[in-house]
Amino acid sequence: MHKLSVLIADDDAVIRMDLRAVLEDLGHSVVGEAASGPDACRLARVLRPSVAILDVMMPAGSGLEAAAAISRERICPVVLLTAYSEAPVIEEATRAGVLAFLVKPFARYDLQPAIEIATARFRELLALEGERDALSHEIATVEAVQQAKAVLVRRHAVSDREAQRRLQAQAISSGRSLRAIAEAVVLTADIETPRR
Repeated sequence: MHKLSVLIADDDAVIRMDLRAVLEDLGHSVVGEAASGPDACRLARVLRPSVAILDVMMPAGSGLEAAAAISRERICPVVLLTAYSEAPVIEEATRAGVLAFLVKPFARYDLQPAIEIATARFRELLALEGERDALSHEIATVEAVQQAKAVLVRRHAVSDREAQRRLQAQAISSGRSLRAIAEAVVLTADIETPRR
């Protein structure tokens, strides 16, 4: 595993110091330390670390709240560090988007696998979201083209194939996407015959 930039958050300065020493010994760089959930969120947004390791219980906003915000904003993967391993805490951590879990007192040999699992799962999550977004865009394009072809068939009494050819030719000649051309055709049809 290559060197990662790590944000650590724990209200116990001794634990932060121990965690920093282990992380640096593993070859990683600790780019920020926080003693509260809000500070962890602020630092994560500014520093954009490779991974965040957060304690569950911190003053002024829990690590779970910080984990949820960091995960929701897709800043980095979150590893939760906690003294609590009961099912409700694990369920809440899962809902918060935590990708790995370490129970205190953690062993040095547990830290690296947790970081690797969290970063791998985060990459997979981003890849899946990218695929979902691309598929959504593709579906929207197909729908817009189908609507535009229907407008052209109706307006110019041409075949479906000819309508498709005209849309593609306009996209190429204008340097705009096929979806943009299709949406413009549909918009002009809506303007010409407003919906009631």
